[in-house]
Amino acid sequence: MTSSLQFNRRQWLQTFAGAPLLPLATSLSGASMMLTACGGTTQTLASFVSASFTSTPAPTLANAAQMATTTVGSSLNLNFSDGSQQSYKLSYQPFFVTGDLVSDGKGGKVLSGGYYDINNKPIMDTTVAGKERQYFSDSPDGTSLLTVPNANVPGVKGNPVFAVVQFEYTTWAQDGVTGMYGKLPSPIAVLTLDQDPATGKLSLVKYHNVDTSSVNGLWITCGASLSPWGTHLSSEEYEPNAFTAATDAQFKAFSKNLYGSETAANPYNYGHLPEVTVNPDGTASIKKHYNLGRISHELVQVMPDNRTVFMGDDATNSGYFVFVADKEKDLSAGSLYVAKVGAGFSIDPTAPAAPLTWIKLGSATSAEIKALATTLKPTDIMSVSTTDPQDATYTKVNANGKTEWIKLMPGMEKAAAFLETHRYAALVGASMGFSKMEGTTVNIKDKVAYSALQNCNASMVAGNAYNTVGNGVSIPKALNAGAVMALNLKGGVKDTAGGAINSEWMPVDTKALITGEDITADALGNTANPEKIANPDNLKFSETLRTLFIGEDSGQHVNNFLWAYNIDTKVLSRIMSIPAGGESTGLHAVDELNGWTYIMSNFQHAGDWGGIHNTVKSTLDPLIKANYKDKFGAAVGYLTAELTQMRLTKA
Repeated sequence: MTSSLQFNRRQWLQTFAGAPLLPLATSLSGASMMLTACGGTTQTLASFVSASFTSTPAPTLANAAQMATTTVGSSLNLNFSDGSQQSYKLSYQPFFVTGDLVSDGKGGKVLSGGYYDINNKPIMDTTVAGKERQYFSDSPDGTSLLTVPNANVPGVKGNPVFAVVQFEYTTWAQDGVTGMYGKLPSPIAVLTLDQDPATGKLSLVKYHNVDTSSVNGLWITCGASLSPWGTHLSSEEYEPNAFTAATDAQFKAFSKNLYGSETAANPYNYGHLPEVTVNPDGTASIKKHYNLGRISHELVQVMPDNRTVFMGDDATNSGYFVFVADKEKDLSAGSLYVAKVGAGFSIDPTAPAAPLTWIKLGSATSAEIKALATTLKPTDIMSVSTTDPQDATYTKVNANGKTEWIKLMPGMEKAAAFLETHRYAALVGASMGFSKMEGTTVNIKDKVAYSALQNCNASMVAGNAYNTVGNGVSIPKALNAGAVMALNLKGGVKDTAGGAINSEWMPVDTKALITGEDITADALGNTANPEKIANPDNLKFSETLRTLFIGEDSGQHVNNFLWAYNIDTKVLSRIMSIPAGGESTGLHAVDELNGWTYIMSNFQHAGDWGGIHNTVKSTLDPLIKANYKDKFGAAVGYLTAELTQMRLTKA
């Protein structure tokens, strides 16, 4: 009994992302562990109380090597009920850098982050004569870490664990001139990982590219989340404009690379919510839900009821959207809602919350909207003009960062609600005024959702051409560095037509939780305060650590950062620095997986230089090229801690 409990105690105290935290039941209940010794005496073990992080210093040119890679200088401190504390130094462990050849689990090798067409054939980059190669991504993003019952994968010696990783885009072709954003179908892969039961370390055993041909390929997969029922909820960002797709160079290139034809892809098949189910052998199946609104899907969050889905909408003139499924753990049918923001909206954390009410856009199954997507043309649904037609039957709206005049065709309300969601939401009076609403997550204990606004500018600012007067979203001055909003969640909510919303997890108000700070460029080039968040993107909340993790997609920080914000102490700690010119992505906080806790984190497009990098570019560019395959590669990995043996009882 003693040796077994010593192992559990070691699991309980060793911590974090590659080292164990504590058994979930103990951490959530706060109960003390009990030990009965052979002599009959009983000892009470100290229980976990709270956690905090020390902050990684922002790197400087005095140590250029740190600016050109992932840098972690933080520790996690755990406090226990007897007043003791354990501290663990953190570090970053990649599984691979995209472009690495990794095991396919069959004795062969596969290109990590590699692109495939509708027939699962590699898509080749032929832009440099004599150096033809398969395209691979420099932009890994949404990641989910999970287990599957009865998993059995050859080569796994410990516990089989899986990570689903999606790749948003690749920035450049091999020639370094041809821009490739959105021109390739996004890959998505399942990593089979071997979890060491004694240390929690994760080792890559198998890389499986998911066949997406059944869902017409994937379009710009960005953030992701793990559903409560263990599936990977992906995303398709910046839905292609169906009215201009036939002449749009980006969409035509996407269609050509996917199907071999510039006209084969249907824009209405993209902008939806894909869901990936991992199989016990490390393969996976995929389906695409057409009934959660065709918006700029970012990182969605399913609430604990297994039915309510709070969605990020990464667009100019974006809105708060919620989908409520008819059945638990099944997104194939349900109702879609969009918010109206009441008086008093502010991004000042000291200001009171602004109320939210909800417009019901419609109810539908995925199958019926998919049928409409494959049979209707855009002009069957509505007429859209970019200039004033001087016709009273048209309504002026701001949608997707443009001013348009639209007229709905008779009987097309459902088609418009689910296939032209941004335009229809604006037409029915929703508050489509946010700018780049990114990640979402939930604090279950306090019943609070969090939503990232990467920028608070453009459509949010009074007087801007895309700001809709009277829609509730209006601030007097832009805050380019962005904000994280907090939204209280309640039940018993009715929509604006008086219909009951069948959810106990509806957002009822919104207020700023934490904001960035715009500054005049400092000596390094930062245009946002490096001691505060800037342009928040990925969000994930740890119930056990009471910590909101915030990943940046910032054009204002020379190095983007991953932050930890303790919602009880209000302490903000920088826990990792991303290579300069890159973006922090793939965030997933896992409180417990076989007794261990993990923080998954990737990055994108290191060395993608902007004006803020003028001071550092000449120094860092050769270093980043050396680290990351001439800037074509990016890391997929996780935060880990140094392992330390623990005593069961105190001396």
